[in-house]
Amino acid sequence: ARKQAIANNIDPNDVDWLLQAVTDLSSLSLRMGLFQDKTIINSLKSLPELDQLWQRRLQNRLPVQYLAETVFWRRFQLKVTPAVLIPRPETELIVDIVREVADSNKSFFSPQQQQNWVDLGTGSGAIALGLADSFPQAKIYGVDSSPAALEVAQENAIALGLDEQIDFCCSNWWDKLERLKGKVTGMISNPPYIPSAEIPKLQLEVTQHEPHSALDGGVDGLDSIRYLVESAPQYLISGGIWLVEIAIAQSDLVVELLNQQGEYDDMKIFSDLNGIERFVLAYRS
Repeated sequence: ARKQAIANNIDPNDVDWLLQAVTDLSSLSLRMGLFQDKTIINSLKSLPELDQLWQRRLQNRLPVQYLAETVFWRRFQLKVTPAVLIPRPETELIVDIVREVADSNKSFFSPQQQQNWVDLGTGSGAIALGLADSFPQAKIYGVDSSPAALEVAQENAIALGLDEQIDFCCSNWWDKLERLKGKVTGMISNPPYIPSAEIPKLQLEVTQHEPHSALDGGVDGLDSIRYLVESAPQYLISGGIWLVEIAIAQSDLVVELLNQQGEYDDMKIFSDLNGIERFVLAYRS
């Protein structure tokens, strides 16, 4: 399978990833070849079924996460389907940024105060779940316009025992959250931010299988971000967090939009683990 991957210009590590997802083998066991000493390997799939899945990876370029219907994200193992964008490792940092901000101002983000966190465009529910795990006393709202995506998110929340803390809402951004105006502690979002013309140039795994509604940010990639800049002040409390993931080379433009809007303070840019400027943070005035 690894030889087939190389021949088809696919990362051979996808073989190990798939095996970890459906068997009891660890990455160390696969890397060191320790599995060869095992007489029994527990697997959710038979060997012929595994081979069929792998052929779909090779022939249809279906992402390995969709093959196994699972992705490892932070400390979670989440269900994913083609109805949701596959959560990327770099997005994990958005939850860490929120935690750092809360730790640096514990009086403002005190568990004794009612906290309402909103994850706009929740998809698989990854960010909402990360927020619920980080702020167990808070109420989390996971918003998405796709019923199919929300079904996956709800399933993930139930599997992790976080469903009572999260209110999943089928809505176009803020549309059905009127009751939260002036009450939101923080708005977190990984919105569509890829320029429309760039989408056909992405990997086949992305262009052919991941939902374009979660990718396409319009001509310059900033359509959704502009909306979030303009709309969020109505909902955020004074001092509330505005935190969004962005694409390469968008940080200065997003900071400019925030400055022009006039209701944000103390903008900051954060890089991902590859040193790429990936997140913009601001506070409601």
